[in-house]
Amino acid sequence: MGKLSVKTVSAIKEPGKYGDGDGLYLHVSPTGTKSWILRTRVKGETQRREIGLGGTGYVSLLDARDKARELRKVAKGGVNPIPARDKKTYTFAQAAREVHSGLAPTFRNPKHAALWLSSLEQHIFKKIGDRNITTLTRPDVIAALAPIWTKTPDTARRVKQRIAAVFAWAIGKGHYHHPQPVDDALMKALPNIERQVEHMAALPFRDVPALMEQLADREAMAAHCLRFLILTAARSGEARGALWSEIDLAHGIWEIPASRMKAKNPHRVPLSAETLDILRQVKGLDAVLVFPSPQREATGQGKELSVNAFRPLMDRMQRSGFTTHGFRSAFRDWSSESAKADRVLAEAALAHVVRGVEGAYARSDLLDRRRDLMDAWARFATGQTGQVIALVRA
Repeated sequence: MGKLSVKTVSAIKEPGKYGDGDGLYLHVSPTGTKSWILRTRVKGETQRREIGLGGTGYVSLLDARDKARELRKVAKGGVNPIPARDKKTYTFAQAAREVHSGLAPTFRNPKHAALWLSSLEQHIFKKIGDRNITTLTRPDVIAALAPIWTKTPDTARRVKQRIAAVFAWAIGKGHYHHPQPVDDALMKALPNIERQVEHMAALPFRDVPALMEQLADREAMAAHCLRFLILTAARSGEARGALWSEIDLAHGIWEIPASRMKAKNPHRVPLSAETLDILRQVKGLDAVLVFPSPQREATGQGKELSVNAFRPLMDRMQRSGFTTHGFRSAFRDWSSESAKADRVLAEAALAHVVRGVEGAYARSDLLDRRRDLMDAWARFATGQTGQVIALVRA
């Protein structure tokens, strides 16, 4: 009978090796990573071998005992259990593609899925992609990351996380028999880069009505979508991907599912009369997409507007100096400076997650109060009023 239990495996935090009996050990690394190790001797040899059985996140205590039992039988028969176990080997690139395939259901959209793999193909595969993953160590990962670490730090950090995910998968599946190489020691070996917060260029909120007037004179689908985006304070992807199944015209509500939201929380958007007018203008152009692209899929189905759809529109209007995402900042500034809306209300309208004590008490999505706020924003943005409207907490 083993000495460990599921409860003790979960509770152990201190680095070290903890025996379960018959050569099976729980190994806790200095960084807290937990994995299974079997120490056994092949018949006819004098020294014991250490065999990694995978991380606890992938291999349960019961599975580790079963694996250890089978490998001990192989060793007692005089056969090296490592080749017997490792019937399939992976290069780093092969392992990365396996991980990418397994993550497919979790990606926000096809673009995110493509970027996950293409970043490794562009920056890492040419360095270590063809190497057997079992031969790779921390210095190899450092050498692969070094060229982009200071040049493109944001990209490098994302790539580092993806490399760590590949090694975590390999450890869990028993294809990598060493501690996770993407650890604190790796971070200390790379230069410390201070992350610079860059704010999206935003059109001052007082200039929004003039832009909206220009947009209203245009028939392009991108113009309709951009007006909708501004009036709802939505993100570009949320507006471009809006579906008629999400829109309740009768009650004036747009319900965006969690799968399409950045924070993975569903979000209800109250629709002003001005926003509903835009929806009625595009109603019937596509059965599924609210703002379909002029180009359609090869199958004849509607196609979502491109992420770059607004750039040529702004070029034609000879407008520059701000980004699409910046309209959310314009709305936020208007909410504070003109509408005098309290912080929680404005943050709820932007679907921002309010954390801390304040967030703990924010049980409601404040839909009714947000409707008043969005109605006031729509009147301001469409030039119906320039007056300050107080929407402070009641």
